Parts: sequence; C-alpha cells; structure tokens
Amino acid sequence: MDKAGLKRLIDVAAGREKADVVIKNAKIVNVFSGKIMEGNIAIVGEEFAGVGDYEGVEEIDAKGQYAIPGLIDSHIHIESSHLSPEEFGKLVVPLGTTTVIADPHEIVNVAGINGLNYMMNATKNTALSVKYMLPSCVPATPFEHSGAIIDAQTMKGPMQFTNILGLGEFMNFVGVIQADDEVLDKLMVAKRFGKIIDGHAPAIKGKDLNAYSAAGIRGDHECSNVEELNDRLENGEYIILRQGSACHDLPNLACAVNSTNSRRCLLCSDDRQPKTIFEEGHVNGHLKMCVELGIDPITAIQMATINAAECWKLEGRGAIAPGYRADLVLMDNLKDFNASQTWIEGKLVAKDGKYLPETKHFNPAMLTGSVNISGFSKEKLKMNLKSNRVKTIQILTGGIVTGNKVMDIKLDDQGEFVFDPSIDCAKIAIVERHHNTGNVACGFLSDYGIKQGALALTIAHDSHNVVVVGVNDDDMELAVQAVKEQGGGIVLVKDGEVLERMALPIGGLMTTEPGEVVAAQLDKMHDIANNVLGIRDGIDPFITLSFMSLPVIPELKITDVGLFDVTKFDFTSVEAD
Repeated sequence: MDKAGLKRLIDVAAGREKADVVIKNAKIVNVFSGKIMEGNIAIVGEEFAGVGDYEGVEEIDAKGQYAIPGLIDSHIHIESSHLSPEEFGKLVVPLGTTTVIADPHEIVNVAGINGLNYMMNATKNTALSVKYMLPSCVPATPFEHSGAIIDAQTMKGPMQFTNILGLGEFMNFVGVIQADDEVLDKLMVAKRFGKIIDGHAPAIKGKDLNAYSAAGIRGDHECSNVEELNDRLENGEYIILRQGSACHDLPNLACAVNSTNSRRCLLCSDDRQPKTIFEEGHVNGHLKMCVELGIDPITAIQMATINAAECWKLEGRGAIAPGYRADLVLMDNLKDFNASQTWIEGKLVAKDGKYLPETKHFNPAMLTGSVNISGFSKEKLKMNLKSNRVKTIQILTGGIVTGNKVMDIKLDDQGEFVFDPSIDCAKIAIVERHHNTGNVACGFLSDYGIKQGALALTIAHDSHNVVVVGVNDDDMELAVQAVKEQGGGIVLVKDGEVLERMALPIGGLMTTEPGEVVAAQLDKMHDIANNVLGIRDGIDPFITLSFMSLPVIPELKITDVGLFDVTKFDFTSVEAD
C-alpha cells in the first residue's frame, strides 16, 4: 500500500469518505472479543476499513447473515485432492476457504524444485491464497527412492521467496531427535531466514518430544489422542486438529479443546479428496463437526481464522477488523456453516456455491511423463518364501497408523503366495518409477479386504512410486503396466481386464480436470473397489493404500527397497520365523 492508499483507508475508516464496498445488516463475528456484533462492514481496496455505520459506493445487503473471517486450512497437500491448484481453488473457495497453508512435498518428491515452481505458478491463476511450506524431507527418509533430493543447499534459494512461509512438516523426527548433521543443516536454513518450521512426530513423548520441540517445531498435525495433544501444548506447539479423507483425528481430540488452550488449536485437512469435499465440505465442514462435538461456534471459528493467522505469521489476516485483509464469508448460521458468499481481498469471488473468476491453467507439461519403469514383469513379484508365517501390514480403521500382524498364509511348492479368500491377506508391492532402477519390493497387506483382481496407484506417500495390491501376480502385472501407459494415476483390474482407470498426468498425482469430474470418477472407482474387488467398507481404498509406503508412520510399511519396521526404524524380513 502506498501513502495515498493509506490516506484513503484512514479517511474511510474515519467516515470522511465512502467505502468502495459496504456489506450491510450483517451479524459480524469478532474473533478477538468473542462477540457477535450487528452492523455494516466497510471495505477499501483489499482491506477492511471498519465495522459500524458506513456508506459505500457499492452496498450489499447481508440480510442478517453471519459474517466471519475467511477460513484458513492450516496444513494441506493440494496434490492429494488430485486437482491442479487452479481447480482446487475453484472447489474450496465457494465453501468459504480463503487461505491454505500448503506443503507441496508430494510433487516435490516426484519432480524436485520444478514441482514447487509449477505449484507456485499455477497458484497465480486462482483467487485462493496459497502460502507454501518448503518440503523438508525429500526423500522423506533414506530408505526409498524418490524423484528428487532436496538438501540444505538447495533450500537456500526458495526459502527466500515471500510466498514460502517456512520449512514443511519435518517427518524425519528421528533425525531431529538424534541431531543428525544433515537435518541440522536444513533446520538452520529456516532459522537463518527467520522462517517457521512445521512438525510431524506421531507417538513420540518425553525427552524425545522435548528434543523435537527444542529444534523450533511450531506445530504438529499428527496427534491422534488427547495425551499427545496435551504433551505438545505443554511444549509450546500449536495443535493442528486433522480431519482428512483417511485420517479422522478431530473427533478424538475435540474433547480436549477448552477455553484455556483453544487459542493454540488450529484445523486442517492434510489430505482431502474431491469426493470428501463434495460430501462433507472443506474447513466449513470442520467447523460443523467442531460444533457437533461440543466446541463453541466462536471458538471453532477462531481455530480456523485468527489462530491460524497468528501461528503462520500471516499479519493482518484472520479477523474482520480495521486494516485487516478483506477476506470474509457470509453464512446463514453457525451450525451448518454453509457459505453463501466468499470475499477475498475485497472482491466477491464466490456466490451461492459458484466460483466467479475465470479459470485458466498454467501449462503442466514440465511435469508429465513422470512414470519411468523398465524391465518390469510379474517375475519381479515372485517372493520364493521358505515359511508361510509372515508379517503383514495391518490396516487399522480411521487413520494411517498400521499394525504388524503375523499370519499364516498359503504357498505353492515354489514358495509363492496363493490367495485364500478365507484369509484377509493380499500381496502388496512397490515398484520404483522415477529412475528406472528396476527396484520392486513385495510384502503382504492384511485387513484390506480385497478378494479379486488388483489395483495400482502412482500415489504412494511420499516418494510416490507405484503401489500395487492384488490377489494374483497376473492382475498385479497388468495394473502396473496400465498405470505406466497412462502416465500415472489409478487403475483397477480383474481377471486380466482393466475395469476402470483415472489418469493423473501431472507428476502422476494431479489433473486439470474439474473437481466434479474427478469426484464422479472416484465415486465410480470406489464402487468397483468395494463391490467388485471386495475391499472392505469403512476405509478409503485409494488414500489408505497410498500411505502404506510411508516409512515414518508406525508400525509396518513398505518401500521400493523392502519391508520397513517404523518402530525399529529399520528394514525387516517378510517371514516371521
């Protein structure tokens, strides 16, 4: 803002000039006092001039609706929506989301700094304000092959960008606790530039948690129970209550939010598919759930607005107050949180569920052709086991933490897996797809429910190699070949036939198709996955599977190098004996 702009803002605030826009007859939620005030909201350019008796060049009658600050998602991976940033913004802005804190470590693990540059360029084409965290763990661990390596030296340039708030979730919590030299170098890059460091540390406690917090970790979205929440609060961290498509922590944690600690609590999606957004909303859906769980509506709104702005040092955001950025949402009530209008930087950008700006796409050509697999065949899926007693990655409902379940399976005379429909166990494999290494690692997945066929994805956190699960090697081979041919995405196979597929050509993770198209396709594939392949109800067949390769979430996972015991932080044999 220049001097003339500042003078006009002050003149309008003082009542000497008309505002550009006045929203009249609104019930205005004040996140500072916790009160609801009836009156008018004056907007000048991109900022609020004040609340009171104002006149404007343009006047909008709110007709008694509630006006709340624009909603902020405190941690999200846009790539997990399968949508380009432009299409993601188009989907969530009409729901009242005006700002997201995005960690693009999915696409950066695939394409390095080129992936970050694509996301930042594409973001320019959406009304949604996207603030980025620079991925801290590329690869997430040294126990897998990713598409890129981002070290401390590489971080120095991007860390200076104004749109980079800090260092993204530090998943290598073991490296932090052990003060690993390379980890310290990364932490110091953020500290030298005065940037925030985000956390990711499931299940740690005591002195390990102290060591992690001492590194300067600002918040954590990996709390799954009240004890973890309280431990991190007491260490001075912000608690980011997560409600995504696969991880449902908000119901477990809401009971711990009270008048004493609520200002240190935020809301986030982490990973949220279009299907979930259409069915449950975005941050507005989180607010509805908070109220249903007994959190006061004003407190919930604070968690999604001013708390987030303060945590992420977004000065002048998160409130309807003089001099603050003019992001607001009009809603009929503070129970359902259905948005009728969304304003960003003083402009009406969504009305009655419709996104108003024209949608243009930044060319994603630099990120296509990312599935590089050579020499793969079903021979790579052979395991030659000596014992039929095996360790399995056990699916646990409601999150991405897995068990380590020992099972007796059937083998043929060559020591190869034979699927038994009476035993809920299937083969899982990770196929490296970035550097043509030929790496394929096989293991077993239990309590997933699949009874027929196979499915393959290029969405496999965080290195995003190909993950494939099936009941026989022939269908698994076809699924991998099909996903390679379409340049990434999801493929469902049964009896040597591709049943359904969705191409995700942008790094094997995203598409420029609209959210409605992707949601409809996901609906169709969910139906086939559950009702044809037999994957059990209560879990998301694709999101759940995509986390089976993340070797920083307990207890057992698999990478392209082998089966990994997260509790021991080391590889382990598939055979239990």
